[in-house]
Amino acid sequence: MTASTANAEAQGNGAFELPLFPLGSVLFPGGLLPLQIFETRYVDMVKRCMRDGSPFGVVLILDGHEARRDRGDGPPQIATIGTQARIVDFTELPNGLLGITARGERRFRVLGAEEQSDHLLLGRVTDVPDPPHVLVPADSEALVEILRQLLEHPAVNQLGIKADFEDARSVAGRLADLLPVDPRFKQGLLEQDDPLVCLAELERLVHAMQEQNGS
Repeated sequence: MTASTANAEAQGNGAFELPLFPLGSVLFPGGLLPLQIFETRYVDMVKRCMRDGSPFGVVLILDGHEARRDRGDGPPQIATIGTQARIVDFTELPNGLLGITARGERRFRVLGAEEQSDHLLLGRVTDVPDPPHVLVPADSEALVEILRQLLEHPAVNQLGIKADFEDARSVAGRLADLLPVDPRFKQGLLEQDDPLVCLAELERLVHAMQEQNGS
């Protein structure tokens, strides 16, 4: 599914404007996303978000590039489902760039998007309802154990990632964050409303990875 970068008429109630940050990665609700900010359009966006305490939208790039390579570059083709992100930390990186950490909040659907004069993509979006709370089934406990092991790894532990090991959506989201998975696979999980389907997809993925590694 793709979102047109042309004007689109919003349908239904509850549509609102949201600055979009197209990326080659997927952010899930509850996940953490570290970013280096160097393009002027995104530096300005981050400053506004920090000043106003407002979110921005993370959307997966389906075709195109994160950074503009020349003046003739148009906006990338993006997925229609993304995640609102709120800045929870910022710092100046050793290379002098602005570094931020954003936490995923609610999903949204892109109804339309338009490139502004500063080349920032402004989306007209609507919230996607949260799926119901579902407990992790007993036959998915192996996934919970894999997630525990990943979170205990020193490189991951220092990030302060939190997970609810009893909630299927939380377990699926954090596993998708941490496993070396193709972004389009992650996008499919993000668009899925049933957390149990996400767990089943991840179980198949983990099984395939284990077979490939001969374990």
